Amino acid sequence: MNVVIIGSGIAGLASAVRLAVAGHDVTVFESNAYPGGKLSEINVNGFRFDAGPSLFTLPNLVTDLFKLAGKKPSDYFEYEQIEKACNYFYEDGTTFTAYHDKQKFANELITKLGIESTKPLFKYLNKSAKKYALTAPLFIEKSLHKLSTYTNFNTLKAVANLATYQLNKTINEVNESAFKDERLVQYFNRFATYNGSSPYKAPGMLTMIPHLEHNIGTFFPKGGMIAITNSIYKLALELGVKFVFNSIVEEIKTLGVKNNKVVKGVMVKGAFIPADLVISNADIHPTYTKLLKNEPQPEKLLSQEKSSSALIFYWGIKKQFPQLDLHNILFSSDYKTEFKHIFSYKSIYYDPTIYINITSKYKPDDAPQGCENWFVMINVPANSTQNWDAYIAQARKQIITKINRLLKTKIEDHIVAEEQLNPLTIESKTSSFGGSLYGNSSNNMYAAFLRHKNFSSSIKGLYFCGGSVHPGGGIPLCLNSAKIVSEIINEDYS
Repeated sequence: MNVVIIGSGIAGLASAVRLAVAGHDVTVFESNAYPGGKLSEINVNGFRFDAGPSLFTLPNLVTDLFKLAGKKPSDYFEYEQIEKACNYFYEDGTTFTAYHDKQKFANELITKLGIESTKPLFKYLNKSAKKYALTAPLFIEKSLHKLSTYTNFNTLKAVANLATYQLNKTINEVNESAFKDERLVQYFNRFATYNGSSPYKAPGMLTMIPHLEHNIGTFFPKGGMIAITNSIYKLALELGVKFVFNSIVEEIKTLGVKNNKVVKGVMVKGAFIPADLVISNADIHPTYTKLLKNEPQPEKLLSQEKSSSALIFYWGIKKQFPQLDLHNILFSSDYKTEFKHIFSYKSIYYDPTIYINITSKYKPDDAPQGCENWFVMINVPANSTQNWDAYIAQARKQIITKINRLLKTKIEDHIVAEEQLNPLTIESKTSSFGGSLYGNSSNNMYAAFLRHKNFSSSIKGLYFCGGSVHPGGGIPLCLNSAKIVSEIINEDYS
């Protein structure tokens, strides 16, 4: 069948590979001059930065694509496991390293936080693993909108263990009941940001996220995060997938009436491109409001609260900091107020939590000798007509002040290169509505069920993948969305 994919984000690339392997004729239209969407890179004055996602978990979801195509994964893509998941810095002077090795991590907490017993930690991580094992087959790996998902053993098992999910509690409430130390609560609350949500609103079920980091591990792709994009793109080309860059899809064309329509193709630069199937890897909001503007709009879904966005400074630093590693977090002194600013006030808190990613720690050629490439990010609200020029200028000062205080430096003296990404530029470059990184937020207990399904019920041949639809944002979930779409298409047209 002739398939058109709108967008070459990670889910679009993975969908292209899966459908090409299945024998379909696949063409990908991309508005940018490069593939990858958010998973791209920036080069400035001898420094290289991964532009978007910086955390890599579940590498099997990438290598599975090469195996599916009958290729040897290591011929295309290699990675290494990271011993230190992240370094953490608190305003009270506490610092610790979250090691992959659970016993080593426990010993670190005894030494640095002074906790008396590690039993609560191991109990928590075991419960996180159990939640993931029960949840993943239903909420992550399958469509929630197909009857077949609910008529198998995994679903019955998941339903039987419903109390385990702690849906009636927030992430923060679960963590406060598990740990006495406020710093440890804040540490585990941080995992809500992995899907752009607030730990004070998101359901306790999401405390399964630490399982990925602590029980499975974090990894670094050789070549940086961009190697994920480049390797899958290379595979897609070898499989015969056609890519058309600098090409904005203007409309998805359909034929029929009401709920009995069929997709016919897309309009690109005023020309009609016929297609048997169309998959939108674009954000679901502009997919409907721009590409399907003449179709009934899912207004309730489109009006839901959006996930957080990001303000990122890419700094070339003419110095090396041995106390930092690949991933580093400088925590806010008032986490709850910080999230209130993001989701309630739609503003930036004066004391934001700062994430610093330094790939030159593992890939030295990402920075000149004696230098480091700092990807400096804070969570911010999605765009809703804020004065971003003022916000960004103020946030930059606050970020520098906090870094100087916690790392005992004067970082502004070492910045020799700088680029920036904010909600406005994220939206313009990736069509993510408001610059939201993960589509709708997960700030309620029904969030998993409120994401748009991976197919259209009213337009035959129309499908959806990517971070704004089921199962959600982030590399692992986007790759799963591609798998779900390919499986549904196989069912629909087998």
